[in-house]
Amino acid sequence: MTLPQTKIPDASARGIRPRTSSPRALPEWLRFVAPVVVGVAILAVWAIYVASGAAPRMLPGPVAIAEEFVLRWDIIWEDMMITATNALVGLIFGSLLAILLAGLAAAARPIDGMLAPLIAALAVIPIVAITPILNTMFGASSQFGRQAVAMIAAFIPVFINVLRGLRQTRAVHRDVLRASAATSGQTFRYLTMPTALPYLMTGLRIASSLAVIAALVAEYFGGPADGIGTAIATYAKSGRAELAWAYVFGGILIGLVFYLVTSLLERLATRGRPV
Repeated sequence: MTLPQTKIPDASARGIRPRTSSPRALPEWLRFVAPVVVGVAILAVWAIYVASGAAPRMLPGPVAIAEEFVLRWDIIWEDMMITATNALVGLIFGSLLAILLAGLAAAARPIDGMLAPLIAALAVIPIVAITPILNTMFGASSQFGRQAVAMIAAFIPVFINVLRGLRQTRAVHRDVLRASAATSGQTFRYLTMPTALPYLMTGLRIASSLAVIAALVAEYFGGPADGIGTAIATYAKSGRAELAWAYVFGGILIGLVFYLVTSLLERLATRGRPV
């Protein structure tokens, strides 16, 4: 006895569109060439705008800024190192404190409840409001006020991301390790820490840029008479636009270095992990 054969309608007859192949990925070289082309185009438009005479007096051309940056490299480099040191100190200590408190908050709900309003309060504090207070509190000759501002700026994203990462472990995975008689230290080493590591690196990447910005802003609002932020304010007020913009370029270089280093660390830490 043979069963009657039924004809299965094709996808188009059932109103289902056939699956199309994913678009071809862009070439690897295009990812690097495209930003360079855009940057060159922006510089060209900038130079043409300044050469036309319509630009404000405090907006010099990119060539004049580059010449001033090379000519004053010695003093710019010294101030760059001061700003970079303040940002780095704030990033390191802010991240360490954030990791510690995030671990405590993830381990105990009461601690999490106590920290939540404090973290929310820190997240909404304007940097320009707290910087003069800290600079005055620790003295006009101390860099600690600026470093404290950078530490606060770096603390928030690291804490939020680490706490989120520590809570990403699934109950079924914890049950498997518990059934295998794994200790709490082994559970943290083989499950909790690998799960939270990508979140930590993302928090560090965000915090690195915020620490540099906070250090620059802190230098603008008092403290010792050094650093990129202080120099920008001083030379802008005195009308030396080329030198002020050269210091702005120095600040951009600091931010790029911090961002690239933390992005590289993030890529190395998450290498081989599924997306």
